[in-house]
This record gives sequence, C-alpha cells and structure tokens, in this order.
Amino acid sequence: MNTPVAAADFLVGAALVLVVAAATAAALTRDPVRQSVLLSALGVCLSLLFLLVQAPDVALSQLAVGSAITPLLVLLTVRKVRRGARGRPGEGGGAAEREQGSGR
Repeated sequence: MNTPVAAADFLVGAALVLVVAAATAAALTRDPVRQSVLLSALGVCLSLLFLLVQAPDVALSQLAVGSAITPLLVLLTVRKVRRGARGRPGEGGGAAEREQGSGR
C-alpha cells in the first residue's frame, strides 16, 4: 500500500467527517447567532476539504464567502430583526391604538 496516498485518503475522510459534523450541528441549532458561528465553522471545514482535494481556487472562494460574508450577513440580519422587534411596542402604531386616537 502506498503510504502518501493512504495518508491523503485518510485526511480527506477526516475532513468529510468534520464537514458532516459541522453541517449537522448547524442544522440542529435553534439560535440564529450560534447557527451563524457554526456556518462559519462549516465554511472553514469545507475549504479545508477543497484544499485537500487539490482545488485551491474553490477553497479560497469558500473561505471568503462561506466563512466570512454569509455568516456576517446572517448576524447583521438577526441584529436588525431583533432591533425592530424591540422598538415596536413603544411606537404606538398598532391598529387598536389608532382607532382609539381617532375618537371611534
């Protein structure tokens, strides 16, 4: 058995196990902030896998998009949604309040 080939196959198998574990953890997590952190870890694992199968250009793209940009967009969206939900009760823009204010 050729040792370098067996070692490379073992590394690819280990990277696949990491990808499956990170994807499963991200899918089973309920908190969006934790999901984005796990999504970033999944991106790193995928870029490692792409690097091991000798696709460095895909690995760099995955590292940039999957590990940085996508989780950042998820975190910014969660922040905006949570801020909007926090500011709504004090705004007084509900339908019942509008009816009371109009004298009906």
